[in-house]
This record gives sequence, structure tokens and C-alpha cells, in this order.
Amino acid sequence: MSDSLKSLSKGLQVYKEIVNYGKPIQASTLCSKMNINKSTMSRILQTLSNEDYIEYLDDSNEIIPKSLENEQNKKTKIQLLVQKTKPLLEEISKLTNECAYLGIFDNNKVLYLNQVDNSSRKLKTRNNIGLQTPLHTSALGKSILAFGNYSLENLKLNQYTHNTIKNLEELNQTLEDVQKNGYSIDYSEFQDNMCCTAVPLFNHENILIGAVGISGTKERLTMEKLNLLGKEISSLVEGYNIIC
Repeated sequence: MSDSLKSLSKGLQVYKEIVNYGKPIQASTLCSKMNINKSTMSRILQTLSNEDYIEYLDDSNEIIPKSLENEQNKKTKIQLLVQKTKPLLEEISKLTNECAYLGIFDNNKVLYLNQVDNSSRKLKTRNNIGLQTPLHTSALGKSILAFGNYSLENLKLNQYTHNTIKNLEELNQTLEDVQKNGYSIDYSEFQDNMCCTAVPLFNHENILIGAVGISGTKERLTMEKLNLLGKEISSLVEGYNIIC
């Protein structure tokens, strides 16, 4: 086999490993798993990046495969997800009398795809669609992390309020509680006086597709009420069969 074909074969093997790993991976991990030295791995990764097969998560050395789908296909999938989950958000808002949200994992953040505010309050929640927030600070993000297959080591645990999770040990303990309870809570961890509760959202094949939840002021959503509504939303979501 010629040197060029050997290089191509090795590059394809590395790309296959990145795809099959199922979560962001570092170059050092690839070197160890595939027994390839750092210099060779660096050249392979640079080539894969130049050819748009891989990309790096923001401000990190974690590698993910770059989607080969065009933007129109991505947009269509998001539109389908928003359409399929809108009735669920409407029921959550009606059940809780708060604004309901749908969020997904997007480049180590939570991306808010949709919201429904059918509450009886005259002053409605501002439009947060398109907003991105840190995973460790939001109820949506905690549910996604707890039930998804994502690396925690390179998350930037920046502080936003006195209640924000401060370190990896605290985050791991929180996620264990989320897994046990089936819902997550943000008690003024991203914004002072704002609280949230959320639950993971799975499709009909039991694959995690995001999270749904609510937010409201600390005066309305006490810790006791957040726990109560978390359980009620979880029971409601269990009855939905999201086909997308």
C-alpha cells in the first residue's frame, strides 16, 4: 500500500473513532486509544478540520464530528422538533401557570428552541427563543447533562450568582440527584430571583433529545413548589410519545 493510501486509511480510522465515541473527545484520548503518536495525530486532525470533517467546541480542545448535513436539513429537523413538542409545552404552561421552555444541547450550552406562556398573568415572559445559557446554571442544562452522554471535565463553571454550582464535585452530586428524582432545579443560579425546574425529554426510541421545563420568580417558585412542579411535569412528560 502506498504512503498516501496508508495516510488516508489512518485518517478515516481516526474520523470513525471520533464519530463512534459518541461525545466530545480530546486528541490525547485518541492517541491513547489508537496508539498514534502526538505529531501524527496532530497532522491527521488538522487535515480533518481543514476538510470540514471535524470541529472543536468553543474555547476547548474537545473534538466533535462536523455534521455533513446541509443547513436546510438542520433547520427542518429543528422545525419538526418545535412543532412536535409545542402541544406539550402548552400543557406544561397550563399545568403550572408559568412559561414553558424547550431546550437542547448546543456546543456545550443550552439552546432555547421554543417557549409557550399561557399563564394568567398580564405581564408575560420576554422572548428567550435563541438564547444560549451555560449547562451547569439552568434546570434544562442539568437535565440534559444528567441523562445525556456528555463530558463534564471541560465545562467552564463560571459563577453568575451566589447559588451557582462552583466545582465539578458539586455538579456531579447535583446530577446524581437529578437522575434519582427525574427532574432538575435552578434556584437562582443564573439570574437572581429567577427559578426553574425541568425534566429530560426522550423521543419514541428513548433517545434524549433535550429538556422541557418552566421558569418564574423566586416569590412564586419556592423550593417546595419547584419540587412539586418538577414531579408533576415529569409525570406529564411520561405520557407523551414524541416521534421525531
